[in-house]
Parts: sequence; C-alpha cells; structure tokens
Amino acid sequence: MEGLLCSKPHFAKELFMTFLRQRMTEDMQVRNLALNTQTSYLQQVSLFARHFDKSPEQLGPEDIRNYQVYLTNERKLAPGSVLIAVAALRFLYKVSLRKDWIFEEVIPAPKKPQTLPIVLSPEEVLQFLSCVGAAKHRAILTTCYAAGLRISEAVRLTIPDIDSARMVIRIDQGKGQKDRYVMLSPTLREILRNWWRVEKPEHWLFPGDIEGQHISKDAVEQACQKARSRCPIPKPVTPHSLRHAFAVHLLESGTDVRTIQLLLGHRSLATTARYLRIATTRVCSTSSPLDLLPRPVPIEPTPAPPQHF
Repeated sequence: MEGLLCSKPHFAKELFMTFLRQRMTEDMQVRNLALNTQTSYLQQVSLFARHFDKSPEQLGPEDIRNYQVYLTNERKLAPGSVLIAVAALRFLYKVSLRKDWIFEEVIPAPKKPQTLPIVLSPEEVLQFLSCVGAAKHRAILTTCYAAGLRISEAVRLTIPDIDSARMVIRIDQGKGQKDRYVMLSPTLREILRNWWRVEKPEHWLFPGDIEGQHISKDAVEQACQKARSRCPIPKPVTPHSLRHAFAVHLLESGTDVRTIQLLLGHRSLATTARYLRIATTRVCSTSSPLDLLPRPVPIEPTPAPPQHF
C-alpha cells in the first residue's frame, strides 16, 4: 500500500482528502451544524484544496494568507463571501485538524460593511404582489410578508403548521434549528384557505413539481423576479425584501423591538434593532434643525454690501 501511494501521489491526495472530508463531516454532525452549513463548509474547503492542488493538512498559515489575498484581490469577492471561506477554514484547522493557532491572527475575518436593506412601502408591497402571476407564487410570497418568514421557512410549511384555532403558524426548525410561532393574519388565513380549496395540497402547503416534494426556493425567487420585471416599482425586490418590509411596517405601527425579534427568530436583539434606523416613525418624526430657523433660507445668496475705501 505504501509503495502504491508513493507511486501515485494524486491517489494518495484523493485518499487523504476522502478521509479528511469524512472526519470534518462527522465533526460537524457531532456539533449538529445545519445541513446547509455543512455543505457550504465542505465546498469551501474543497475549493481551498483545489487552488493549491494539495491536501489542507499540507498547507499552513502562509498558504491560507495567500488564499485570502487571492479571494479578495483576484476573485474580488465581497466580504460576506470571504467570511464563509474563513469560517470553513477555521472549523477545519481548529476542530478537525486540531491546530493550536491564534485563529484571529492566522485566519483573520474581513470587516463586513454595515448596510441597510431597501424597504418597500405598504402600497409598494400591494402593488408588487398584484404583479405575481401564479396563484401558488402569490400565496407563498404573501405568506412571507404576512408572517415575516424566510423563503426557506415558507417553502417548508405543511398543512398542520397552519393553526387556525390558535391563529398562529408554526415554523419548524427555522434558521439556527429553532422552532417558533408567528401570528396567522385573518387575511392570510382566508388566502391560504382559498389556495387549499383550489389545489387541495395533502402534506406540503406549497407542493413542488416533483411529487412528494415542496416547492423549491429557486422557483419562488424566479417567480419573484418575473413579477419584479412586470412591476413599475424602481426598488429591487426579492423574497427577503418582504421579510424586511414585515419588520419595518410592524415597527412603524408601534410594535416593540423585542416582539419583532421573537417573530423574526433573531438570536440577537441587535440584529432586529437595525430596523430602527429605517422606520420612518423613528427617523422622520424628528424635526430637522433647519425647521427651527427663524426664517426660510434664501435660494439666492444675499449680495454683499459694496465696499467703500
């Protein structure tokens, strides 16, 4: 076996990568990381190994630094994309390969810009939803807005999740593998009842084209973009835009931030609090100091008096 590995270095590398991939997968499973996180981490480590054509076990801090420079300067990836690679490599070297590095120095994380989402007004939400063609797509996008759901949560709703007796919707294992309840709007209840009467879904509230499976996120996102192309609204619109609108519109109507945090399923209150910087009731209700001046500011500058010498 040793002679075989020496004579076929690519075979040896692939054998090791298979072992390392399995170990990393088990380490993530033991820690109960979300399936999407596991898939993303494995993909990032694979890209890292392919960049150098070596097993990660044979690569060190200088290689990692060069790779981050490559992602930033040559690939020109956004900080958020680089952060995913950083998280994957930190997990690999800290957990699976058990390196005793100071990871904040060896694998530094880029500073992510603090941006605010572009939010639709209630009138724009109504205008956009009226441009959604298929009844299924309109129902699911309406649900995203009415309950503040992520698209990944909306597509996985089942019939029993809609509790009309208690007027709540159960979100089963949302982001972070957390269950939660959100309100069931009476208007949304009627929309979903009409949808059920027409299509008679049996398990998934929004079944997909493949029997036994729910509608895919891609299908909803494509429907969203088609509606956006038909809608005269100049703002960008995605399914997540409706979740942002849900939070801001609740805040503007007087709902406290803590309640909105629970409805959105945010782990940190600081994540929810950023909507305070968007809500017009908080931002626009403050008077500008310009309005406190004793008289209007002239458009044309006042001519300077003539100088006498």
